[in-house]
Amino acid sequence: MNLLQANLGEIAALSTALCWTMNAMAFEAAGKKVGSLAVNYIRFFIAFPLLVITAYFTRGLAFPVDATSSAWIYLSLSGLIGFVLGDIFLFQALVEIGSRITLLIKSMGPPLAALAGFLLLGETISPVGLVGMLITIFGISLVILSRNSKERRVRFNRPLRGIFFAFLGAVGQALGLIFSKLGMGSYNPLAATQIRIIAAFIAFTILITVWKKWSDIWGAFKNKRAIGEIALGAILGPFVGVTLSLVALQYAPAGVVSTLTSISPILIIPFSIGIYKEKVLPREILGALISILGVILLFLR
Repeated sequence: MNLLQANLGEIAALSTALCWTMNAMAFEAAGKKVGSLAVNYIRFFIAFPLLVITAYFTRGLAFPVDATSSAWIYLSLSGLIGFVLGDIFLFQALVEIGSRITLLIKSMGPPLAALAGFLLLGETISPVGLVGMLITIFGISLVILSRNSKERRVRFNRPLRGIFFAFLGAVGQALGLIFSKLGMGSYNPLAATQIRIIAAFIAFTILITVWKKWSDIWGAFKNKRAIGEIALGAILGPFVGVTLSLVALQYAPAGVVSTLTSISPILIIPFSIGIYKEKVLPREILGALISILGVILLFLR
């Protein structure tokens, strides 16, 4: 067994983190042009056909017709919770507070997943893990909180609504990860992603109809630049990124995967400085590093 095979799960997890970093920036740019709901929905039109083609040539089945009823139930729930509830809030957070801060708050996903595993699955959290949770929260707080020297009190330095949406998005994705783990087992990652997308697509279609937002969807297709950004994000996110994350879950422990895929807040900093010309304060870099340290401690045994 060579080095690549021995560390396939870890390599897939690191690649996932890079995909999600680029994905977040692409969807932030598109969401500011056409709205987060349109981005959420249109991405499936691009990602799903790619999954169908890839699944056909790699496993001989274009659709997940060989999935068990249990896999359909759990993976559909994962799609509804992660792709719908989680991403509705996460995509709006991208628009309101930007991809860098959204990804940082999203790093609460692993602690939240561990907490959900403790409450729902009876999993244990070590004392070091509890310390890791607190450190992650501290690192995030260091970035999103600042002290007003005149009023002498601490306040949020980003829109509270955006911060709250990012947190809800992290909760949704953490719960989605647990249901993915329950439903996938040894099942094919591409097919598992297809089931999640099918469930999410149906749910979004219903929501758009109920909310009477079809005009927003049709209007988005007229913005060619936004469609290009959605296409890039869809390829990197629901197609490559999500599939790599499921591959990682099959070949590496969930704790290792959660840790490695959570480093996006660090990876995005050079892009924020170089592309968006953001002024990233040393305190914000330190906060991102601390939050990732907390995630690593969370999964130490």
